[in-house]
Amino acid sequence: MRADRVFAYGAAAGLLGDLLLGDPRRGHPVAVFGRAAGAVERVLWRDHRGWGALHAVVCAGGVTAFGALAARSVRTSPVACVALTGAATWAVVGGTSLAREARSIGRALEAGDVEGARARLPHLCGRDPQALDADGIARAVVESVAENTSDAVVGALVWGALGGVPGLLGFRAVNTLDAMVGHRSARYRRFGWASARVDDLVGWPGARLTAVLAALAGPDPRGAVRAWRADAGKHPSPNAGPVEASFAGALGVRLGGTLSYGGRVEHRPVLNGRGRAVTTRDVERAVRLSRRVGLLALGASVTARLTARLSARLVAKGRVS
Repeated sequence: MRADRVFAYGAAAGLLGDLLLGDPRRGHPVAVFGRAAGAVERVLWRDHRGWGALHAVVCAGGVTAFGALAARSVRTSPVACVALTGAATWAVVGGTSLAREARSIGRALEAGDVEGARARLPHLCGRDPQALDADGIARAVVESVAENTSDAVVGALVWGALGGVPGLLGFRAVNTLDAMVGHRSARYRRFGWASARVDDLVGWPGARLTAVLAALAGPDPRGAVRAWRADAGKHPSPNAGPVEASFAGALGVRLGGTLSYGGRVEHRPVLNGRGRAVTTRDVERAVRLSRRVGLLALGASVTARLTARLSARLVAKGRVS
């Protein structure tokens, strides 16, 4: 079976598995990787960029190499190739868990249980929830849904289309390392520098595709494009900026502003200043948009893989003739 068909069938099966099963409560492959990366960190940690780069190479490079060896070991069996691609896709995407956590917080807010929503928020993002009111929590959820649509779904599919199983696993490894050590705390400012920069690099195509698809799938495509063009560059993250701005414009809401991470207050530029303030009902709207973007990303990734193969065949045929 051709590699493009393997990816198409496997990615579709993996997304279906995520939709039906979600993430396991125990023993998730990403959690296992996180524990292993933490163990490597305890051995390698130094307040130095070079040691941080070595940590990234050992962890992300090791997972990518494992994916390549696994794919090579089943290359003679089409069924096994599809199964491996499906399992890898299921392991690295997290659209169902993202939607579940966001909706859980949304339901608590709709019921007036702000304390319950505050208790659930750390399961979704790293914000400090105690100073947030209901609308502030809702804004945090919408921003997290937007960013994680790129990180947990679209980016993985893009790299799966580009690199098969190694691409899927490598992307998730890099993204996980960034979440673990890529922030600007005193401990990780130097050590996590390499992981953060590599994550910026590998996240670039998925973030732009997410922004495009949010504009196409959202209720206000023009608003999404306008906010993306006007405000994406103001965001401190080169990849979160386009995604959050496009989601904000598509949903007609304002994102950004003052937020707090780990006791550190940040004043971020407002995205889509023409929009209204986020309210509780926007949580469900953001989840639905995220779902549509994920399905479109599957179609786009499969189409790109098929088109690339067709183009290569046409080029080869032209050379022969």
